[in-house]
Amino acid sequence: MATIVGAITTSHVPAIGGAIARNLRDDPYWKPLFDGFPPLHRWLAKVRPDVAVIFYNDHGLNFFLDKMPTFAVGAAPQYCNADEGWGIPTLPAVPGDQRLSWHLIERLVGEDFDITSCQEMLIDHACTIPLALLWPGSGGWPVRLVPICINTVQHPLPSAARCFKLGQAVGRAIAAYEEDMRVVVLGTGGLSHQLDGQRAGFINKSFDLEFMEKLPTDPEWATRFSVRELVELAGTQGIELLMWLAARGALSGEVVTTHSNYHIPISNTAAGLMLMESRIA
Repeated sequence: MATIVGAITTSHVPAIGGAIARNLRDDPYWKPLFDGFPPLHRWLAKVRPDVAVIFYNDHGLNFFLDKMPTFAVGAAPQYCNADEGWGIPTLPAVPGDQRLSWHLIERLVGEDFDITSCQEMLIDHACTIPLALLWPGSGGWPVRLVPICINTVQHPLPSAARCFKLGQAVGRAIAAYEEDMRVVVLGTGGLSHQLDGQRAGFINKSFDLEFMEKLPTDPEWATRFSVRELVELAGTQGIELLMWLAARGALSGEVVTTHSNYHIPISNTAAGLMLMESRIA
């Protein structure tokens, strides 16, 4: 049977990709962010996941305002990266796991989630930057990918409660998969930030830290807020915390944080990082 080894949540700011490309890991500006990842590298080397199921939001590379599914699941043999205009080098294609993808799609539709299934799918920095942070210089991806895209761009957006339930359904589907494999669940985006409007540059550190504190043990706390309230608390783009909630939802039993990091670089985005694991009796 498939087993979820843990969930990792991390920011995906495009500027991080530029820092990786320019080898700025030890630069004083970036070092506090990159210093959060070696414990995850050691953990990944120990648990050796076969597949990464990643909750992320597309930024116009694969979907745009004219066609924006609420939830989309990739079912492609591989996922190619493309130039988004940020000046980030494109990365090699990531292999997919089509059998697991279709299993998740069928299970989610069976639980009344309306899913857009994508047999061809481009992935943007919301996928590739977390992968590059978690498996740096691997010379090839050591995991297969199942991308699950959540709309955080075109209103109406799915509620926090709905995204958490989506994650729970994904967790049940993985647990019911008959193939013996290890799965790591990723949730990318955020934390608090706003890139436009009168509140451009807005960061809410106190909310971010409270969200991170409550996410493993009381994720329902965040589901009590409406989308509008979350935007007020975390910024227009801070609504990306929906992917963190979905990733947390995939875990069952007692959940603990075994590693975390939080840093506010001057790139106008609060960069968070968490590793959560289930303690199932």
